Amino acid sequence: MCRLYAFRTSLKSTVHRSLLAAENALAQQSREHPDGWGIGYYVDEYPHLYRNTRQALADGLFGELGSVVSTNTFLGHIRQANVGPVSLLNCHPFQFGKWIFAHNGQIAGYNENPDVRGRVRALVAPRFHRNILGDTDSEVYFYAFLTRLCAEFGDIHLPGLPFEPCAHALRATARDILAISDAYGETQTKLTCIATNGNVMIGHRARVALNYSTYKSHCPERHTCALYKPGICEAPVENGIVRHLILTSELVAPEPNVWHELEDGATVGVDWGMHFRMLGPND
Repeated sequence: MCRLYAFRTSLKSTVHRSLLAAENALAQQSREHPDGWGIGYYVDEYPHLYRNTRQALADGLFGELGSVVSTNTFLGHIRQANVGPVSLLNCHPFQFGKWIFAHNGQIAGYNENPDVRGRVRALVAPRFHRNILGDTDSEVYFYAFLTRLCAEFGDIHLPGLPFEPCAHALRATARDILAISDAYGETQTKLTCIATNGNVMIGHRARVALNYSTYKSHCPERHTCALYKPGICEAPVENGIVRHLILTSELVAPEPNVWHELEDGATVGVDWGMHFRMLGPND
């Protein structure tokens, strides 16, 4: 399995701690996930991606980027290859326009069964076929999601896309893939993923753990931050505005963020206005 880490914040945040300095930072996690890494972050409304096939812990570029990147929206991935060889085109995140996407898991039968592979690829609209450059099931998952988005919105790069339709498109894509792959063999499909366009961020758990945090037990910047409000920064919000949303496969550090494990089949995220949203498995 791979590992995911992402955040969307109201204030620009550095990524040094989560990538390099925390006790279980992504660099440390790459000891067991050595087959490449990728990070995507937004400058204004535009995504910037860096990817490499080297182990993150041993890659100087990973360390340099971790020391300088500051952003409101970030998505990082470290890879343990299971579908597709170790190559730059197979590293996550994947990008199309303003959307970036990373997946933790695999589609059962995609490598071994041409029928499964063909039916999953058929979920992708012909307009996107030329954009699939690598060999992974994850990239096809991404473009199947974009196909759903296009059916919903037409123009998937419109500003201010609402969370719920985007989340339902991602959930429907996962259901379509499960319906195909679960009929095949013994290896269970796992489709946990994160998608963002820099404003909307969506995390969906499907058979692999995904944790989230929207507040801290005690904010270290409480005496210096002009936006500090204890009712938002240090308290749970079930359906309102949050200062941050962090999504991660494994906790990079237990504190000061308060963590919750997402229920299997559930989806969590924020919209352009940082309104927190959650959909249960049956929503």
